[in-house]
Amino acid sequence: MILESARKMISKYTLCDCCLGRQYGGLARGVTNRERGRAVKLVLAMEGHMESKKVGADGTGTANDTVNANDDGNVDGSGNGNGNEKADGERLLRALATKGGFQPAANVLGGACGGSGACYLCGGELDRVREYAEGAAKALEGYGFGNFLVGVRVAGEVAEREDALKTEFAIEFGESLKMEASREIGKEVSKILQKDVEFERPDVVVTVELPGPGFEVRSMPLFISGRYRKLVRGIPQSKWDCVHCGGKGCEVCHGTGKIYPISVEEIITCPVIAATGGAGAKFHGAGREDVDAIMRGNGRPFVVEVKEAKVRAVDLQALEEAVNASGGGKVEVVGLKYSDKKRVRSLKEKAKVAEKVYRALVELGCAVPEEALRKLEKSFKGGVINQLTPNRVLHRRADKLRLKKVHEMTARAVGDRMIELVVRCQGGLYVKELISGDEGRTKPCVADVIGCSARCVELDVIAVNEGA
Repeated sequence: MILESARKMISKYTLCDCCLGRQYGGLARGVTNRERGRAVKLVLAMEGHMESKKVGADGTGTANDTVNANDDGNVDGSGNGNGNEKADGERLLRALATKGGFQPAANVLGGACGGSGACYLCGGELDRVREYAEGAAKALEGYGFGNFLVGVRVAGEVAEREDALKTEFAIEFGESLKMEASREIGKEVSKILQKDVEFERPDVVVTVELPGPGFEVRSMPLFISGRYRKLVRGIPQSKWDCVHCGGKGCEVCHGTGKIYPISVEEIITCPVIAATGGAGAKFHGAGREDVDAIMRGNGRPFVVEVKEAKVRAVDLQALEEAVNASGGGKVEVVGLKYSDKKRVRSLKEKAKVAEKVYRALVELGCAVPEEALRKLEKSFKGGVINQLTPNRVLHRRADKLRLKKVHEMTARAVGDRMIELVVRCQGGLYVKELISGDEGRTKPCVADVIGCSARCVELDVIAVNEGA
């Protein structure tokens, strides 16, 4: 079966060892396609040599014997008697010597091999593997990485020829030129750079154009996680583009393109980009606090996703110091460490259920006795809150009902008609609306329980506990 299809292929097309062997790349282990192809050619040469020794019934086996061949001289592998076998064998040897570039077949014929041009499939590109590998290694200069992956982009006409050949000869166990080139170039790059190929999570991917040369390097995202504390009010977590100019800069925003001059995101990501040589960064936080809220205590978990990082081995302690210097006492980070994309997903999922602790300074519409505060604590302990999306965020959030739990609430008077609340609750609960009621959109609320209006005038996040 293998020899039959290979005989037909090599009789019709010029194929190098790699491209012939690749048609059977899914068979046998521990050998290269080049070795497969050479082995198939060797067996075919032996068969051709054996057939060429056949003689006809008259003992001659001359050229007068009828040969079942195409007009172009290609052998179809069939014969009508020993004389035909002799002619078929000789033609197979000629095909191997010329179209297969196989010297052992040429030796039998007493001549040199070659003469039919470049390989029909790869055009000789697989003989340039080392050249491509050297180009890929050079393209990776300037990038810091521990491992890599080579990708290959094959020209459309090359892929079409390969697909047509596979269809013509009903190839079942072959692999693609793209796959072979990627593997073989990767092996050579690994030898040159003394770094390992990584298929699952490479630091960098270098894509090779085939035929080429052409090289494109893509550094995979670098993830750095930690916790931040926001020590002053009036700083948003993310950069807010000016609503009047869409971030382009106008008179309203004084040309900055921003509503607020600085954000937690910018304070943290700018030093990270500078340290890694990245093209940009995306900030992922475990939820967010309001612009006028302080984030203190153990800090809010975050991950910075650096795009196109050229430096991956960063001194994280020095980076932490650089971020804190950038924060100028307004924002600080702790516990920087390398992370991954799974951490981003986990961060988002846990933010919905993580336990959070808030301190709220509340202005009341009336004075309340001490027993009213105890009633407040009792009413909310373990209580479930029905909360529709607050009016203040309806312009950017879907209007839906959320059921959130308050684990515990403590209350104390701190002045005339002023109380301080400490609320331990499920992540995603809007605490300001838990206090005011938001025109009936949050039930129950502090205002309803104490029987007069209640307004949050200061809000601090004092703990974000992700849990397991």
